[in-house]
Amino acid sequence: QVQLVESGGGLVQAGGSLSLSCAVSGRTLSRYRLGWFRQAPGKEREFVAAIDWSGGNTYYLYSVKGRFTMSRDNAKTTAYLQMNSLKPEDTAVYYCAASDLLGRVPTEYQYWGQGTQVTVSS
Repeated sequence: QVQLVESGGGLVQAGGSLSLSCAVSGRTLSRYRLGWFRQAPGKEREFVAAIDWSGGNTYYLYSVKGRFTMSRDNAKTTAYLQMNSLKPEDTAVYYCAASDLLGRVPTEYQYWGQGTQVTVSS
């Protein structure tokens, strides 16, 4: 099975930057889509960004376009989410997930990490 471990969460000031990492192990990822999701208290989990492991195509939530950038390192089997110009509304638990169905919503992702807290203060 695929195992995912997130890291890099923390507390930052509005306008600051933070980089999240997702280390992946367990299976070949060539046909997988790696995604980042976030969930704030009292809200539904929402899609943030995704990258196709093989081709490197990326997809983003509209509200983070131009601020967040997703990338991958095939040798390290690690995905990254560089977050710039952070806003208080970005505060949430961020989860890394893997889909073998090129998923776009949480239910289409089979494997999940434990989550990492991102807090943006105003």
